[in-house]
Amino acid sequence: MKIVDIRATTVAVPLEAPLRHSNGAHWGRFVRTIVEVEADNGLIGLGEMGGGGESAESAFRALVPYLKGHNPFELEALRFKIANPTASLYNNRTQLLAAVEFACLDLVGQHLGVPAHDLLGGRLRDAVPFASYLFFRYAADGHPEIRTPGQLVEHAARLKEEHGFTVHKLKGGVFPPDYELECYRALAEAFPGDRLRYDPNAVLSVAEGLRFGRAIEELNNDYLEDPVWGLEGLRAVREQVRVPLATNTVVVNFEQLASNVLRRAADVVLLDTTFWGGIRPCVRAAGVCDTFQVGVAVHSSGELGIQLATMLHLGAVLPNLTYAADAHYHQLRDDVIEGGKLPYAGGAIAVPSGPGLGVRLDRDRMARYAELYRETGGYPYDRDPGRPGWYATVPNERFADPAISVDVAP
Repeated sequence: MKIVDIRATTVAVPLEAPLRHSNGAHWGRFVRTIVEVEADNGLIGLGEMGGGGESAESAFRALVPYLKGHNPFELEALRFKIANPTASLYNNRTQLLAAVEFACLDLVGQHLGVPAHDLLGGRLRDAVPFASYLFFRYAADGHPEIRTPGQLVEHAARLKEEHGFTVHKLKGGVFPPDYELECYRALAEAFPGDRLRYDPNAVLSVAEGLRFGRAIEELNNDYLEDPVWGLEGLRAVREQVRVPLATNTVVVNFEQLASNVLRRAADVVLLDTTFWGGIRPCVRAAGVCDTFQVGVAVHSSGELGIQLATMLHLGAVLPNLTYAADAHYHQLRDDVIEGGKLPYAGGAIAVPSGPGLGVRLDRDRMARYAELYRETGGYPYDRDPGRPGWYATVPNERFADPAISVDVAP
């Protein structure tokens, strides 16, 4: 089996409403690039990458001379062909490598007639639990804003009823820390038997991170995720707060993981199949974490069903996955895979059992959302449509005013 072509298509898939985060917002849609790797036996493997547009499509086309004739089974050679650690300093290809690795695992699984998790050691669980990823958001198309503690609790309760979530993650860093602490406490009071996690995307100062961390010590926390920036900042907070610390921002490769092992800054590493360059590096990283008793979770970077499948296969094979995974998935209105969105049951999503990744493209849906991308284009992830001229600093001091309800409808 040899690779004969690589195709990339950028899509925009609508969200229920624009989601706010510490550095800007998701402007009512996720922009993703769908990758198809075709083999000489007629099989097509699927991959996915965040962002996109003409530049991403061109980047994948540029890989064809590197990979034409490559055997999808040869995944280590694939890694060096695309992301040689010194050569790729000049053309950061980690996320390109991840998308192609997904597609190659999909090809190999289809060729052998086995699911991807069988290629990764075999599944230990049939479903992966998820947290109810909660955002402050603007109103849109019948979906109300989420700005106040009451609105946040009402939204979390609806998600819990619909999907069965028992873990709730609040994406913070939007409003002043004291206000978000009030919101977080409201969740704890409303769901006393459930677990909580808070992630302000590293925009708090060390002083604010310490203050927030100490204020939640008695709550039922999984962890405090990236309260401040950098390994040294996390170490400063970890030394003085009795809540486990987690990161998805500053431990995203093996050098950083080694540093965290030698001088512990994060108790939990959120593994992202894109950030780490594929599913296989995440499995390797989880093994290192297991050896040194660093916890692992699965990170979400705004995926559609193809990358979600990679997260499910990863979650299926990790013996030390003791935390619910993250996913923006329930915020989406639709997907590009056959059958539409994968369903939750009891707060979990079943691991696909079909060959390869176990999901296939719905070409009508992909064409519809490719056209939507052509109509709407991308958006500046690090800007907020409700705060013209604003941009975040790290640490941030210019938070949104929680007393103001903003209408960002076109």
